[in-house]
Amino acid sequence: MMRLSSPSFENQQRIPKKFTCDGENVSPALQWSGAPEGTRTFALIVDDPDAPDPANPRMTWVHWVLYNLPATVDSLPENVRDAELAPGSLPGLNDWKKTGYGGPCPPIGRHRYFHKLYALDTVLGDLNCPTKAALEKAMEGHVLSKAELIGTYQR
Repeated sequence: MMRLSSPSFENQQRIPKKFTCDGENVSPALQWSGAPEGTRTFALIVDDPDAPDPANPRMTWVHWVLYNLPATVDSLPENVRDAELAPGSLPGLNDWKKTGYGGPCPPIGRHRYFHKLYALDTVLGDLNCPTKAALEKAMEGHVLSKAELIGTYQR
């Protein structure tokens, strides 16, 4: 079974301020294990289904999109930049219309941030900075396994 964790926060626990817009807004370190045989690449999507208000969510806000992380990679360091990713890795667009990580910045309430790692049986073509939706469409039929890590944050 594939597992995703972070030395920065425990599953279902608070994401430290450092990794939010109220702090340094840097990406947390992530680690994973247990990828199934046949994994060629990984994709990562970090999103918040509680936007803008957990009491009345109206959208899922996308914080980070990465894909084509090589199967030999089993972690991302804290504050990783697109240029520092393993060769072949490609960024997608977050909902700020930028590549890279954008940390939690909830306007109201306690939000959940889903860090979803997918093991894929293929190397995807260059999708030209895809949105989450475009990446999910490209991954269809290629997901071997999925692991999830949820952090929370309230200002």
